[in-house]
Amino acid sequence: GGGLAGSPQPARKGRLGPAGGSARESLELKDIFIAVKTTRKYHRSRLDLLLQTWISQARGQTFIFTDWEDRELRLKAGDHMINTNCSAVHTRQALCCKMSVEYDKFLESGQKWFCHVDDDNYVNPRTLLRLLSAFSHSQDVYVGRPSLDHPIEAADHVQSDGSKTTVKFWFATGGAGFCISRGLALKMSPWASLGNFISTAERVRLPDDCTIGYIIEGLLEVKLLHSPLFHSHLENLQRLQGESVLQQVTLSYGDPENKHNVVSVGGVFGLQQDPTRFKSVHCLLYPDTIWCPAKKMS
Repeated sequence: GGGLAGSPQPARKGRLGPAGGSARESLELKDIFIAVKTTRKYHRSRLDLLLQTWISQARGQTFIFTDWEDRELRLKAGDHMINTNCSAVHTRQALCCKMSVEYDKFLESGQKWFCHVDDDNYVNPRTLLRLLSAFSHSQDVYVGRPSLDHPIEAADHVQSDGSKTTVKFWFATGGAGFCISRGLALKMSPWASLGNFISTAERVRLPDDCTIGYIIEGLLEVKLLHSPLFHSHLENLQRLQGESVLQQVTLSYGDPENKHNVVSVGGVFGLQQDPTRFKSVHCLLYPDTIWCPAKKMS
């Protein structure tokens, strides 16, 4: 385990990695709770692809948070499908409702790390494990990628005399995925557990991922560790090419209006068969997968 519980963050400069190596912790996949946020209309088009690809390598660790009791998905995922009973409309309240259920389920699980991803992310469990093993789960760790190149400012609307205070903070975009250590998640509990997450989000009038950043950076004063290994559909994914694609922690793909925004991997499936490139990535990482093309004998 890491002997760094009380000492400062290993990565003040936003550089990732252990402080002198002493934070390395023998971490296993079973220590990570991976929450996938989805909604009824994407169960077939997005989730089936994930179940067929990376979730098959992390079944026991992955929980699917949705807003509808889907019998077909229930058969595939069993009790790893969680019907949050949140609304299916894409509003701040509905998104925060889901994040709140994810957070509570993580705390209940007793696992060491909470990682949140969207239903258009590919998660590489090996690189995720490698990244998180550099820290101790009892330290305060919040790691992910901001979608903006500057911190955001939020007004806190609870001053009793009606005045507003503003706070500046970075947040990791939910669309690229982010992870939070158990130590930090426990400290968030006054603002995040049970119904508190929803009231915190309402107080600053921010979406779910921004609210996480507000609690961690704005209130707890713990800095986000900016990692280049997480990716969302908001960035130019074509820049990720070849071997480096396999070194990332998360990947994504563009929406139908932007369907050319995918990572550049060749040699497995063509774009017709694999428009998101997730199947090709999966076969490069797990070539023994039953539906992957047989490796050519050299």
